[in-house]
Amino acid sequence: MGHRTLVAYERSDGQYNLHYSHRGAKNLQLKQLLTLETPFGEYTSGNEWTKHVYEYLRTASDRGIPTSECGESQIPTRVEVEPCAVGLSLREIRQEYVDYLAHEAFYVVRCDDWQLRVRAYRVFWFGLEDVATTARRAPTVGHGALRTVTWRDGDPTNDEYVRGEFDALKAIVGDFLDRRVFASEGEALAYLERMFREWSADADVHVVLQ
Repeated sequence: MGHRTLVAYERSDGQYNLHYSHRGAKNLQLKQLLTLETPFGEYTSGNEWTKHVYEYLRTASDRGIPTSECGESQIPTRVEVEPCAVGLSLREIRQEYVDYLAHEAFYVVRCDDWQLRVRAYRVFWFGLEDVATTARRAPTVGHGALRTVTWRDGDPTNDEYVRGEFDALKAIVGDFLDRRVFASEGEALAYLERMFREWSADADVHVVLQ
């Protein structure tokens, strides 16, 4: 089973390149693994080719990446080196690329003071069809929320709690929708968003709904 995630790397022009990682959401591991020495989370450091690719992509106009030179190793990486897309805004990524059901995490990587600064988000799907028999089928792309995780001493401190809290909230909203406490599914989603924002007042939250 994968732990799918997307990683947005800031470019020199302020836009972002988007990359995929199949297991990068597990324990939010990429928060600690992405550095200037290992920009794509190599299993070992010292891969000059990946550092060259990272720098090249910061100004690239398409998804093509340079090939490795003769004798230059290509150490396996946690994040796929070839991008899914280049030159996107974070808003575009949240609305058009994040699958809020399939992706478990989302990372934003910025280069600041000669180091990579990584912000990790958990992904929450706002579809109600899994908790309410009367709910319509909801989209998975561009329909949910991103929320940062609190860290202490290099470890996430409230990750499991927040995800459990959200599951409980969504189950209650779904039950209320089936019981016709809400006048419409739109009203139920508005309540879900409002409560989620209130409970996440100490975090960076982005909600996208279709």
